Amino acid sequence: MAGAIIENMSTRKLCVVGGALLALQVAAFLVGGLVAPGPTTAVSYMSVKCVDVRKNHHKAKWLMPWGPNQCDKIRDIEEAIPREIEANDIVFSVHIPLPSMEMSPWFQFMLFILQLDIAFKLNNQIRENAEVSMDVSLAYRDDMFAEWTEMAHERVPRKLKCTFTSPKTPEYEGRYYECDVLPFMEIGSVAHKYYLLNIRLPVNEKKKINVGIGEIKDIQLVGIHQNGGFTKVWFAMKTFLTPSIFIIMVWYWRRITMMSRPPVLLEKVIFALGISMTFINIPVEWFSIGFDWTWMLLFGDIRQGIFYAMLLSFWIIFCGEHMMDQHERNHIAGYWKQVGPIAVGSFCLFIFDMCERGVQLTNPFYSIWTTDVGTELAMAFIIVAGICLCLYFLFLCFMVFQVFRNISGKQSSLPAMSKVRRLHYEGLIFRFKFLMLITLACAAMTVIFFIVSQVTEGHWKWGGVTVQVNSAFFTGIYGMWNLYVFALMFLYAPSHKNYGEDQSNGDLGVHSGEEVQLTTTITHVDGPTEIYKLTRKEAQE
Repeated sequence: MAGAIIENMSTRKLCVVGGALLALQVAAFLVGGLVAPGPTTAVSYMSVKCVDVRKNHHKAKWLMPWGPNQCDKIRDIEEAIPREIEANDIVFSVHIPLPSMEMSPWFQFMLFILQLDIAFKLNNQIRENAEVSMDVSLAYRDDMFAEWTEMAHERVPRKLKCTFTSPKTPEYEGRYYECDVLPFMEIGSVAHKYYLLNIRLPVNEKKKINVGIGEIKDIQLVGIHQNGGFTKVWFAMKTFLTPSIFIIMVWYWRRITMMSRPPVLLEKVIFALGISMTFINIPVEWFSIGFDWTWMLLFGDIRQGIFYAMLLSFWIIFCGEHMMDQHERNHIAGYWKQVGPIAVGSFCLFIFDMCERGVQLTNPFYSIWTTDVGTELAMAFIIVAGICLCLYFLFLCFMVFQVFRNISGKQSSLPAMSKVRRLHYEGLIFRFKFLMLITLACAAMTVIFFIVSQVTEGHWKWGGVTVQVNSAFFTGIYGMWNLYVFALMFLYAPSHKNYGEDQSNGDLGVHSGEEVQLTTTITHVDGPTEIYKLTRKEAQE
């Protein structure tokens, strides 16, 4: 009877394979920790207060904070009063990047958050549920002497969440409110060298626009982009892993099609998992270096969502197909209760992502969290997805418990078998349990490294060596799931080895521990693995 490679491979060979995969896993962590820089860089920008005294502010004119064509500037708001400069004439200008620097396509994306410096004034306090309305223009150019080209122009409303910790008395006038940072802008590509932001705070007392928002002294921005060095390491990993997973996937499916029986559900799911891993590996990001593809962030989210949905579905089906007392097997319809929450949760997260990054393709200043309706909608999607995830893990834990309990219960029948056959099945059960534990370890490692990357400063120093923890998390976890999928397709591919059948419940017709190489084609018809076939027989009985 033939089975999967994991069941027919000798312990020594299995240890060699496991050792090689472990070495590659360590290498994946070391590449991120020792070779790659930190994944992102944060840069602070202080806006420059420019004066635009034109009657028609809607005509295109870009105000530069510095350089040969810099604007007419004021140092602070108090300077505007004696010069009779109105609030509508003040433009907060920010040039990206800082002087003598250039942006690069290797940065991949730009994310900006906004901090308002608001001073307390008795006659101009922040009202409850105050909203600041900004008229924001974004432009780009690739030469310091070229004209600016408009990229986006939007009215950007943001709700203020500020507190004043001191007593609201005259002696405390001029102290700043403590305000939450606000989401400001996200761009999915960095295709140009220079960017310019002109931010206006138009005041209209009749329409209650920018009234009751306090006295805004300054606007600060914090820009976050991916490090170019990390991008190159990331691209190199994807370029290396893509052919590796693709080749093992083609090899795995070729072995499946060589059998006389059609593929069973478990084999199809493993193959689908390989396809989803290949899909997420394909390094299409290389094209973002030469093309202005702002949809790459959204596309990356969709690819990750497909892979994780397929991975969660695989775990459920893997457990279900090895449950000894389950009669309805080899049909995806039999798992609708377990797979349903995965589909609903994934759909909710997809809609949430489309409402956020999908809209940002045309309006980089949009954020679903800036309105009450958007916040409630986003929270609803996240809560539903969280409930689905909890239901899924309850189903999964219950099925894993059943599998282990049933397999342990059936071990009582092993003493009646011949010695070689008993040792063979004991090895199968041990390896099945070992794979389940490895799966749990991979999931636990993902959670642990994510938590560590959030609570640490981003790097550790050991002597003269600096380890980038966040980079190691990204490359290590990414490499780990690739190795996990690789190991599944390799170990669960049909084996070419065969064990002799029992002769009237007597000894096996081969010497103890001997494995016989038969043919290069698989002819068994029961299932992909011996455990699968054993459990199926038990269920039928």
